[in-house]
Amino acid sequence: MSLDVIDLRTFYDAALGRVAQRFIHRILRERWSNCIGLSVVGIGYATPFLSEFHKEAMRTLAFMPAAQGVVNWPQSGLSASTLVDMELLPLPDSCIDRVLLVHALEVAEQPSEVLSEIWRVLTPGGRLMIVAPSRRGLWAGMDNTPFGVGQPFSKSQLRNLMRDTLFSPIHWQEALFIPPFERRLWLSAAGAFERIGNMLPVPGAGVYVVEATKQLYRPVAIRKLARRMLPKLEPAIAAPNVGMHEPLGRDGRRHDANVKRP
Repeated sequence: MSLDVIDLRTFYDAALGRVAQRFIHRILRERWSNCIGLSVVGIGYATPFLSEFHKEAMRTLAFMPAAQGVVNWPQSGLSASTLVDMELLPLPDSCIDRVLLVHALEVAEQPSEVLSEIWRVLTPGGRLMIVAPSRRGLWAGMDNTPFGVGQPFSKSQLRNLMRDTLFSPIHWQEALFIPPFERRLWLSAAGAFERIGNMLPVPGAGVYVVEATKQLYRPVAIRKLARRMLPKLEPAIAAPNVGMHEPLGRDGRRHDANVKRP
């Protein structure tokens, strides 16, 4: 199931969306505090989190999946948003320093293909930030927010997915401990929920925020290595069929028909 860009924009314009934006954005800026001179790309619906990066980065782009739709961004100046196929980004190899993936991985048909394509366009040492709904959180189980659409992830699923696509996680954090209810009481206590969730091992956060680096080597599978070490088998020259059709003697042995028997 895909997200719709109108629903996404409506959510982030509402009170609950602004709360989610504030807490997720705080983590992003703690990890990426300085993007001066870097190229930053947001994939999915990342525009609520790109404004600060747009002010300092050398280049900031917003790539939105074709099935989702696109909105003009930024509101002033030249547009930096476009529709893309997430498995075929319109970028050359190793040209982007930072990639922010929001509202994308959980709705992708092939998440591993999306990450492989991001690996291709990242520079050596480039960073990827993934914001993905948690399977254990209330947000993934309710459809009143965009985080309730698509396939949520467990921590082990995200770790295995990144490992298979040559990414190394370097920072894990959870966010959105507040229940996803648009009630004034809940929204006013959002800060307290977030502080308690970050201090104590409280389950039920709405999203994982994971930072990963691009691995520059491809591990060799043990099976492939073992296959490479096996000797190469070549076709052998068959022995001449001498006496293959000669009758057997009484002793059960083959005898040359040209040899006279006593």
